[in-house]
Amino acid sequence: MPKKAKKPRSSDPPSREQLLAFISGRGGDVNKRDLVRAFQLDAVGKRELNALLRELRDEGKLGRKRRRLHVAGELPAVVAAEITGRDEDGELIAVPAEWDEDEHGAAPKIRIEFGRRREPGPAPGIGDRVLLRTERNEPGDPVSHTGRVIKLLTKARAQALGIFREWPGGGGRLVPVDKKSLGREMAIPQGATGGAVDGDLVAVDLLSQRAFGLPTARVRERIGSIKSERAVSLIAIHAHGIPSVFRAETLAEAERAAPASMTKREDWTSLPLVTIDPPDAKDHDDAVFAAPDTDPANRGGFVVTVAIADVAYYVRPGSSLDREALERGNSVYFPDRVVPMLPERLSGDLCSLRPGERRPALAVRMAVGSDGRKRRHSFHRVMMRSHARLHYEQAQAAIEGNPDDRTGPILDPILQPLFNAYHVLAKGRDARQPLALDIPERKIVLGAHGLVERVVSPARLDAHKLVEEFMILANVAAAETCEQKRTLLLYRVHDAPAQEKVAALREFLQTLNIKLPQSSHLRPADFNNVLRRVAGTDNERLVHEVVLRTQAQAEYAAGNYGHYGLQLRRYAHFTSPIRRYADLIVHRALIRALGLGQENNSDGLPDTTPEALAEIGASISAAERRAMAAERETIDRLIAHFLADRVGATFRGRISGVTRAGLFVKLDDTGADGFIPARTLGGDYFRYEEAHHAMVGDRTGETHRLGDPVEVKLVEAIPAAGALRFELLSEGRYDRPVRGARSKREREPRRPAASRKKPPRRKGKR
Repeated sequence: MPKKAKKPRSSDPPSREQLLAFISGRGGDVNKRDLVRAFQLDAVGKRELNALLRELRDEGKLGRKRRRLHVAGELPAVVAAEITGRDEDGELIAVPAEWDEDEHGAAPKIRIEFGRRREPGPAPGIGDRVLLRTERNEPGDPVSHTGRVIKLLTKARAQALGIFREWPGGGGRLVPVDKKSLGREMAIPQGATGGAVDGDLVAVDLLSQRAFGLPTARVRERIGSIKSERAVSLIAIHAHGIPSVFRAETLAEAERAAPASMTKREDWTSLPLVTIDPPDAKDHDDAVFAAPDTDPANRGGFVVTVAIADVAYYVRPGSSLDREALERGNSVYFPDRVVPMLPERLSGDLCSLRPGERRPALAVRMAVGSDGRKRRHSFHRVMMRSHARLHYEQAQAAIEGNPDDRTGPILDPILQPLFNAYHVLAKGRDARQPLALDIPERKIVLGAHGLVERVVSPARLDAHKLVEEFMILANVAAAETCEQKRTLLLYRVHDAPAQEKVAALREFLQTLNIKLPQSSHLRPADFNNVLRRVAGTDNERLVHEVVLRTQAQAEYAAGNYGHYGLQLRRYAHFTSPIRRYADLIVHRALIRALGLGQENNSDGLPDTTPEALAEIGASISAAERRAMAAERETIDRLIAHFLADRVGATFRGRISGVTRAGLFVKLDDTGADGFIPARTLGGDYFRYEEAHHAMVGDRTGETHRLGDPVEVKLVEAIPAAGALRFELLSEGRYDRPVRGARSKREREPRRPAASRKKPPRRKGKR
């Protein structure tokens, strides 16, 4: 059969109008390869195309996000949007949730259209955030776009959340638990309390807003008493709308689940896999093993095995378990409780890799060379038995010569090879040069009665890094296998930092006499060079914080644009399907790709489309951000409880944020975050200098900069809102030029806030 003749390639790139029209017609989902293919360009044409793209970006007519091109100021095909009101015909109108009005003008309006069939659940309304599939309307329509609802992301806060406080004569008031609403109490009339008693956490509906006096509200739901610290996580659960009670049909389905059989499985029960987790881990979904590679061609290499709980066997596509797991997106971890993605019957029993018990798993066996690079891998569906459950400190102590009764017998045959394999993998990591940020983590330790006992920053051990590197390697293998088999999957992707953030970082580093390369394509190694320069200096923590804020946020996507921070071209989350829905999708994709499924592939990935997976990716990325916010707020509230009886005490800390309104301070011993209002800084007018992340006194030149050490006094603690207010006791630095004529000797020492005179308010400044 004669070969099909190839179309001739062209050296002439499309015109500007053709290029913009093509990108616009694709809804902003185009990369350079698409353009080269569509316009049949040869090598000369590619160079001309690159020049034209650069020209259009410089003119602000083209933008780029996640390596995809879009016409500047146009909506992508799928967008998260806020419903803001209704038009004259009563149709709901939305605007994109993220839109740069300074650059692109007013945000485009989107008329929401509902199909004949709508997913069960509450209908979207004003104030809600929704995921929309958009298309441009005909010219002349006052609303530029129409959007079909893919998913309701978050409901509007048609209610307020707070602590009910009784009034002696009946009724009461609502004390808000949101930092932004502090001081905005509501009155709850007699007969509208819903049976709430003093100290209850309640949700209320607003009844009326008056010109004078407190707005009135009615208690809609009693959530629970807030008198115990163990109930603090209830605030975050309800404030963020985190599903915390499983539906009856989901629980019934979990209870009916039976242990997995050996059908289509290899017997790996004799392989001495072990789990290594935090001592308070609620689930155990990964086990590891390593041994020197016996292949003569891989001298000095290792065979690394990672086995992951086979959640896909129990959670079948379309089941009640599956629908609710997707709705939750991930497990949410609070110091006093876990809101799991799956019921306890699965997460704590059938899918948990308990020592000595047979458990189904999806395993990957990887050969690693002496240079730390993966040479080959293979996936297997197995039945395994964990030989030991260890925690990080226990494994580290054993390898450092302090084994206990559990680690002693397995030190030479199991633990030593694991650590030897990690040291080999570390060579590959160092050659790859991922982003090497070191931000201390704070962990709250609760006592027997649910009270905060202490706040610690756990040390980063080699045992932590061992498990981390093994999991990264397995995640890469999963992505590569699905790509090789041309099976759809969800990638874990991380974009390069935005140019405007890099420019701001570069300007900030110049104030420290540190240069960041001028390249528009910085690598993590460039940031690591900066971090090495400040290692061991007073500015170390400051620079780590600012570099972190420069980075983009990782997310889940059906399209792959790599993981910038890890410096990996292909990466997918595979290792935690008990607590992340994305990993369950990847397990199903592997089962389908490799033919490992049960009858009729009932536990593999069903037929789907990139668009459908993109919607799932957007949904679970939003759930991940929701969980992070809830976990962070709960820690803030618990620490505020912990410090509430220490008002008046002094603490050491560092400035963790600078805004026009004042300074944010993070305490050294607890990691607690608090605020110092700008008006209390001293007898000077302080200007906010964004480029320097600093507040600078007009007359004295006294400067308070991000990362500076400070001494503060706690003047107020509001546990329910997690809010702390400090008074600054220490002086700032005087390394800036002084605007006025006063010399350094003439500057007044810092006086207590009560004795300071407020400077006159300057017109046009805050």
